[in-house]
Amino acid sequence: MNHKSHPVIYKTTKKVFLTLLFFSSWVISNAQGLKVSSPDKLLQVDLSVDNGRPNFTVLYKGKTMLEKSPLGLVSNIADLSQNLSLSGKKETFIDKSYTQTKIKKSNVRYQANEVTCTFINPKKQQLKIIFRVSNNDIAFRYALSQIGETARCIIQKEATGFDFPSETTTFLTPQATPMIGWMRTKPSYEEEYEAEAPLGKPSKYGLGYTFPGLFHVGKNGWVLVSETGVNSSYCGSRLSEGTKDGLFTLSFPEKGENNGIGSAEPGLPLPGETPWRTITVGDNLKPIVETTIPFDVVEPLYEPSTEYKYGRATWSWIVWQDNSMNYDDQITFIDLAAKLDYEYILVDALWDTQVGYKRMPELFNYAKSKGVGIFLWYNSNGYWNDAPQGAKNRMNNASVRKNEMKWLKSLGVKGLKVDFFGGDKQETMKLYEDILSDANEYGLMVIFHGCTLPRGWERMYPNYVSSEAVLASENLIFNQHFDDQEAFNACLHPFIRNAVGSMDFGGTLLNKRHNRKNDGGTIRKTTDIFQLATAVLFQSPVQNFAITPNNLTDVPAFEIDFMKEVPTTWDETRFIDGYPGKYCILARRHGEKWYVTGVNAGKESLKMNLNLPMLANAEVSFYLDNKDRTPRFEKKRIKANGDVSVEIQPEGGIVICK
Repeated sequence: MNHKSHPVIYKTTKKVFLTLLFFSSWVISNAQGLKVSSPDKLLQVDLSVDNGRPNFTVLYKGKTMLEKSPLGLVSNIADLSQNLSLSGKKETFIDKSYTQTKIKKSNVRYQANEVTCTFINPKKQQLKIIFRVSNNDIAFRYALSQIGETARCIIQKEATGFDFPSETTTFLTPQATPMIGWMRTKPSYEEEYEAEAPLGKPSKYGLGYTFPGLFHVGKNGWVLVSETGVNSSYCGSRLSEGTKDGLFTLSFPEKGENNGIGSAEPGLPLPGETPWRTITVGDNLKPIVETTIPFDVVEPLYEPSTEYKYGRATWSWIVWQDNSMNYDDQITFIDLAAKLDYEYILVDALWDTQVGYKRMPELFNYAKSKGVGIFLWYNSNGYWNDAPQGAKNRMNNASVRKNEMKWLKSLGVKGLKVDFFGGDKQETMKLYEDILSDANEYGLMVIFHGCTLPRGWERMYPNYVSSEAVLASENLIFNQHFDDQEAFNACLHPFIRNAVGSMDFGGTLLNKRHNRKNDGGTIRKTTDIFQLATAVLFQSPVQNFAITPNNLTDVPAFEIDFMKEVPTTWDETRFIDGYPGKYCILARRHGEKWYVTGVNAGKESLKMNLNLPMLANAEVSFYLDNKDRTPRFEKKRIKANGDVSVEIQPEGGIVICK
């Protein structure tokens, strides 16, 4: 519809000039504020100014998902959080399509109604707030203009908040105190989640919560809050401690992050824009799991220097640990990758001393002869923690970094894994961007570990692959508690962490015991089929699987055959059923082949009737657990209507594929 062909003139006060009211009721404005609706008109944002303070309310299908929530910011040159009046607006309809091969969906069409509201204070200083409302998703950000000769500012704080109704419960993970933990490496986005917590409950460290945050608004539905589009021009943000009334505000990094180096307050050139804050809303969990909003509102920052290819990798360190970082063991895992038809091996920490720079070309050449590409581990370290592993002091200095990357390119290395970052300050965000942009010049992909949440980076940086930013598989080796909680955590990630970005979990551990000989160490509590299921459940375009050489003979052949064939990129993702922390069933499509994956965190079996139209009347491969937790594989024909009954054993899984 051509909205401009249906203007209706509406008289306003002198403070708000004449505006257009679209025939479609897309935007309705008056002296108090305006409403912005999604294209399907089910999601609505109400913007208003109360006593000079801008705020917004979110409704879905007429039900309140966010109560009146504050907007605005304060800089060192202007307070744009109060004494504001609405002075104008501009509306746009966004309709774009893009292809992104390394997220949960390869072809995306994004349609949204956008309104840019201009607010002004008594000093004639302006704040613009841009809202985009698509079906089930909201994105908003601030834009600042240059003020006279002043072409820069420091953002001292944001008034931005999210005020949830009193019946809301939360699924959140706390922000860690800076410079604590192993070798003073926190915060690293590796804290535990608490499910169904009441509003107002203090966080573990008293510093609020990392993005993303999932909120269950009683019978009204679900809300996922995060941010995207963060690069070197801003810091990463988080949610504050929530009040008992349900208000969470936006917080900047702690001053102690990065060993206290660098400002916790972002500097912004003028004119300038903040990152996008995102809100995904639904009366069920399907929009939460399937959202693409982190990528819809950002654009690539540079062109890829080469065609980057994704796939599967082996790595010795996850099970065999530090002692495996020697030449012979790396040869063993290169051979394992070749036997599995995997594209890569990840050569992890300590290669610089335990293999040595001089012998690394020999290792690279052997991998090349086997058709296996190399990802190589680096410590990000400069001054921000005490992590001792090498290679060190190669990624934090521009000239050293470029020389190192030139050497890697000459040897045919395909990618880097860079570890141990120091926080969310703007200075750290600049380091992420510098590593990525330099790596692209040398045709290198990048995985981040011990790091912050990716914020739209899959689309912004063509050579970005994935980030850990989760309590990942290494913790299963370190502490039995995390094995005991593995199924619970796995049933959270598709709804929260993995909903907004690729997740380098490094899983699918087929050893029963987590040590080199499979006879000691921590004990896996989940079934083999659960482990196979997570290979599909967790999304990352490069998957570093924890398979070890003994698995080729000590697990059933059908498990290895599955792991030889499982893809790592997806053309479509559909949420089937689930509840955070309890169970999750997803369907993912790679080309013409569908994989339906399910896991159960409960202590009792889960019996369900599923409707899987994508598998209707098809003969499928069915991977499941017997009641004694042993794995089973069978061929099965799905009914013509797509109905299938499944039983998922406690801490077990299923995979159905055709």
